[in-house]
Amino acid sequence: MVQDTVRELGFLTLGTRFRRIGESLQAQTQALMAQHGIDLPAAHFPLLAALDRHGPLGVGELSTAVGVSQPVVTRSLHGLEASGLVESGSLAQDRRIRKVQLSEAGLALVERARREVWPVIEASVAQICAPLQGPLLDQLAALEAGLAHTSLLQRAAATFAAQPARPSTPKAHR
Repeated sequence: MVQDTVRELGFLTLGTRFRRIGESLQAQTQALMAQHGIDLPAAHFPLLAALDRHGPLGVGELSTAVGVSQPVVTRSLHGLEASGLVESGSLAQDRRIRKVQLSEAGLALVERARREVWPVIEASVAQICAPLQGPLLDQLAALEAGLAHTSLLQRAAATFAAQPARPSTPKAHR
């Protein structure tokens, strides 16, 4: 059986290991969102959350807010704008400055995700991380093993199954 070279190399390949964990978390988050009927790349949600928290922002400000490069933000914004979740425009006082903000559909999606999906993701990741202690490489191994053994989707299902049933309320029509 082939050994996990990245894991064996320890600190030498720490960046690769972080990326691998991040990709696993994003893929599992994507599956969890799909289960809730949200068909949007998980990587777009930090941008939506930043716009929700801070209001209209420029590309550079969004880049700073989520910690990714401006070209990545620009590419993501094109997709979000095409899907009608964000809108952009120039400032009246300076037409050179373009700001991006959530559209009505974007606001509704963020509210829905905040209510239905984000707490589940946060609780599931916290559950994986709760027992972590000791040296960083051991923690990473435990985190990877936890993600491989029981996915976020499985953890979320177990969390929902353990919660008492909530009475259903009629949905208001808009």
